[in-house]
Amino acid sequence: MTARNYYARTHDGYRVDDPSPVALAVLIDELNHVDNTFMTVQPDRAGVGWRATVSLRRDEAYEILFRDESGRAHEVRTLTASDAVVSALTRWLAARVPDATG
Repeated sequence: MTARNYYARTHDGYRVDDPSPVALAVLIDELNHVDNTFMTVQPDRAGVGWRATVSLRRDEAYEILFRDESGRAHEVRTLTASDAVVSALTRWLAARVPDATG
């Protein structure tokens, strides 16, 4: 199921509605090991069962957890470059959100 609107929320409470790839890159680059260890992207309405969570690991790699309840999809990817994370996240979002790449 697709959503029209989605948001990204960071561990430290910052929220961006319908973030662009550039905004996602900024949020990912701001992850740290103290008070902002992860960010989640999810639909802005109840009943749409997908989300992606990006975490900063102790080894400085990024772990992305993709969940989609509609297809019972669950995937974990580990990437070392933030631009690769943005690319993977943007491609995944494009399948769930119209105009997510714009």
